[in-house]
Amino acid sequence: MAGRLVLFDLDGTLVDSTPGIWASIRVAAARLGLPEPTPEQLRSMVGPPLEEGFAGAFGLTGADVDRAVLVYREHYTAGAMLDATVYPEVPDLLADLRAGGAVLAVATSKPEPFAVRILEHVGLLTAFATVHGATLDGAVRHKEQVVAAALAAHPDGVRPVLVGDRLHDVLGARVHGVPCIGAGWGPAPPGELAAAGAVAVVASPAEVPAALART
Repeated sequence: MAGRLVLFDLDGTLVDSTPGIWASIRVAAARLGLPEPTPEQLRSMVGPPLEEGFAGAFGLTGADVDRAVLVYREHYTAGAMLDATVYPEVPDLLADLRAGGAVLAVATSKPEPFAVRILEHVGLLTAFATVHGATLDGAVRHKEQVVAAALAAHPDGVRPVLVGDRLHDVLGARVHGVPCIGAGWGPAPPGELAAAGAVAVVASPAEVPAALART
């Protein structure tokens, strides 16, 4: 593992952030006069950038997407973002990888300041050499963009790999020729990660080291 660059998604991979995300989606939907979000709509919003999430899940366009994102962020930054818990076995995984010489970084479609605040709140920030996320103006928001930033920050990283829980992680990593290990403990529907081309899908964080050794 010496020098191995291991990138991690945040939501659904390192932390279960669904309570705060779903509460903020419900507030945004209510403010826009939309019906109560269905479980399927809520699940689909965990992973992609907010703009794509609101457009895809609710059929919003143009100014309505911008308004939904604004309302969501108002509620989310007021405290909902901290309603997140670290998945079991994740702290041990990160400690083991670092002890083995791996370089760890976060690559998330969540705005970078939010990601840093959440990681600090749950006690994981110091495990990572760098954190890369979206910009608040939306110029950077896609997974391939944040993966690019992480790779640029670690040009000497050996055999980079991404650990992520949704198809966006797999596809965004693939743009740069980076394999993705699917975090099967996250919210992805059964089969999504394998169908997208994940090199492995593991059921728990404890299985990640073995998958890395094979990748």
